[in-house]
Amino acid sequence: MKSFFRQPFDDVIQCLEMLVTVRRPGLLMIGLLFVGILTWFVYVPIHELLHAAGCIVTGGTVTELEIQSHYFGGWIHEIFPWVTTGGDYAGRLTGWDWKGSDFIYLSTDFAPFLLSVFIGVPLIKICGRRKRPVLFAVAVVLGLAPFYNLQGDYFEMGSVCVTRIVTEVSGASEIVFPNLRSDDVFRTIEQFFTKPGDLGIRSVRGFIGAMVISIVSLVFSLFFAFLTYWLGHQWSRLIVRGGSPGKGKA
Repeated sequence: MKSFFRQPFDDVIQCLEMLVTVRRPGLLMIGLLFVGILTWFVYVPIHELLHAAGCIVTGGTVTELEIQSHYFGGWIHEIFPWVTTGGDYAGRLTGWDWKGSDFIYLSTDFAPFLLSVFIGVPLIKICGRRKRPVLFAVAVVLGLAPFYNLQGDYFEMGSVCVTRIVTEVSGASEIVFPNLRSDDVFRTIEQFFTKPGDLGIRSVRGFIGAMVISIVSLVFSLFFAFLTYWLGHQWSRLIVRGGSPGKGKA
């Protein structure tokens, strides 16, 4: 378990140690910044489209996916008519039907992070072991995506699992606190104090119960992020060869 939680830190530190030994580190940092920004603008629409793909492939339906115009939402609309521009987020799946299946729900949330498992984490390994500094910016955007999505997609995955467990344990006929299933933990926290009724909270007891569910969901989200990286680590062991050995082998 120690290796399970240390692996991402060890891999990134190994990459950073490599970066500080190169010639002209200042010039390299400028290049990495440019590549990182470019990668981000390409990654965002692909990430959102993979949410839609995860839903469709597992049996759900998609009617609207918002992608901001500066992330090529207008161009993508020409290919997929259900893609629209606008909204408060860089991209968000706003119209979709998960058919009441948590499997479809979780698949929709997790689909974009297959890029982290199969491409991102191996790139981090290659960057550190084979001394490929130019890959670092791309590796960070893809490989560390689970961690900078803790408050979003991973919180939603955690809340889906926790609300399902609570529902089964309580014997309820419907999902307990379904509105706690959210891809924005900060908005959820705000609603606790400004619009608790929107979350289905009707009493002090309900407030406490909903708060506990949200906190446990955050714990689940953190575990799932490390689990995703671990899966990428295991995949990397099969395909990444050569270079200096990595730290914290599982």
